[in-house]
Amino acid sequence: MKLSDYVIDCIKQQGVSHVFEFIGGAIVHLLDSVSFRDDIDCISVRHEQAGAFAAEAYARMNGKLGVAMATSGPGALNLLTGIGSCYFDSVPCLFITGQVNTYEYKFERPVRQIGFQETDIVSVAKPLTKYAAMVTEPDQIRYELEKAIYLAQNGRPGPVLLDIPMNLQRAQIEPETLVSFFDSEEYKELSKDSELNEPVISKIISMLGEAKRPLILAGGGVRVSNSTEQLSQFIGKTGIPMVSSLMGLDVISHDNPLYSGLIGSYGNRYSNLILANCDLLLILGSRLDSRQTGTRPDTFGRGAQKIHVDIDYNELNSKVEATLAVKANLSEFLEKMNYELERSEFNRPDINEWLELIERLKALYPTYSFKPEGNEIEPNRFMELLSSKSEQFGAICLDVGQHQMWASQSFKLSKHQRLLNSGGMGAMGFALPAAIGASLSNGDETLVIAGDGGFQLNIQELDTIVRLNLPIKIVVMNNSSLGMVRQFQDLYFEGRQQSTVNPNPSFIDIVKAYAIPAFQMNTMDEVHQLEQFLNTVGPAFIEVKLEKKTEVHPKLVVNRPIEDMYPYLDREELKKIMLIDLVDEMDIPT
Repeated sequence: MKLSDYVIDCIKQQGVSHVFEFIGGAIVHLLDSVSFRDDIDCISVRHEQAGAFAAEAYARMNGKLGVAMATSGPGALNLLTGIGSCYFDSVPCLFITGQVNTYEYKFERPVRQIGFQETDIVSVAKPLTKYAAMVTEPDQIRYELEKAIYLAQNGRPGPVLLDIPMNLQRAQIEPETLVSFFDSEEYKELSKDSELNEPVISKIISMLGEAKRPLILAGGGVRVSNSTEQLSQFIGKTGIPMVSSLMGLDVISHDNPLYSGLIGSYGNRYSNLILANCDLLLILGSRLDSRQTGTRPDTFGRGAQKIHVDIDYNELNSKVEATLAVKANLSEFLEKMNYELERSEFNRPDINEWLELIERLKALYPTYSFKPEGNEIEPNRFMELLSSKSEQFGAICLDVGQHQMWASQSFKLSKHQRLLNSGGMGAMGFALPAAIGASLSNGDETLVIAGDGGFQLNIQELDTIVRLNLPIKIVVMNNSSLGMVRQFQDLYFEGRQQSTVNPNPSFIDIVKAYAIPAFQMNTMDEVHQLEQFLNTVGPAFIEVKLEKKTEVHPKLVVNRPIEDMYPYLDREELKKIMLIDLVDEMDIPT
């Protein structure tokens, strides 16, 4: 059997039906092996970075494995941003790169390069992967594939990379003679079950029962562990309200009365106030990075006991000290919690006063980027309008920038919808290729929301969308600037807008060149343009024109606790809202 055929067989056995790639000489054998099959397709993108983002979204939607391939040298290097995105956001993806023939590879020789496009991608990718290796002998292929796929999907998921030289791809192998990773001592050591301590479960239930103002903070780990249903059951059994991190926004329907918004640097003001006032915080699968805690993590949830549950031991007590830190798979943890709550006939605490306060805060502090005086487009109201008309979309893919925050603050998700954000990497250019992967994963209509800056980073993938006739709708929020950094410059650099304000080309003309129907919305009165866009069959595009000065509000600035967001509340007003003492103000560094 040809080794490249064996690789594709293994990928198909993982339930993968689409491989994202941009062809090059060093992966021709692998892609040729796909060409003989009718159960797996090559999705040819126009840039390897787009292929990596598409594979990431594909994996996030199906909860299994995404696969992308690239040729040696520049092709492999172009995957790196997407590989890093998978690593930071814990997405299981297999990246396969082609490599020059082993007899052309330098190995330990002190020269820069021997073979054309020869590049040591394994060394480059190692800090951004759970596992990266070059396969140097044909009889290693089963072991390396099984090991890589296992590591990608187990423990804290993440990307893996296998570099396969061309002479190995075309080699003949005997599959039944190959050594299996699953027979090895290495596998036995890695697969040891971690015991979730039963007394810990009882202690947590006791703490929940005693709390007056309990709160759940749901992070991306809820989705990564495929435990959204268990979380929903847990919330139903306990009646505890929930806020989310950026990566946890789609773990619950936003019409659930216990859902209480997005926390963090660009969170809803009411959500940050809720978290700041809680007396017990149950943190599920969240890294508690600085975009959640602000630059003063010592003030984060300072009035609360904190229970932090995460599968990665290194994330526990890393940035915020927990009262109780629990290393556990969230699915197993929530399953055991739900069982124990049922078995012990848990008496839900009376937290009606807390729930009433939460509703008052939601009503007092709705999220606006600015208060519109006429019919101009205010981004948060637009996101609410868009979401009210977007029930047909299975996935909403956000790019990176101001629009990402407006949507994360105000787009109301229904139970079946997924929101795909680029979290830890925060890579502009993410949304368009992510929509390709999401659409192919489930066949549903997919919505892209991008800014005028991020849209242009992978604009070439409009061709992929048209070529495959994918049902992807694209919204570009155009304020003619790289608004997130421009807002930062206005705040900290006296308005010196170096490199952030540049003229854009005509997006309408570009999109029409790809034969995609295009619309434009200049005011809130032009809702008919939005409706025509949404009702178009197949791909479509709409440009939403904003004022150049448009900003994201509220926003947490440096050296403030998360409840004290800009524009600042009157100190007396904030003091009345807070059930715990305010922290001392600190100067903003210049």
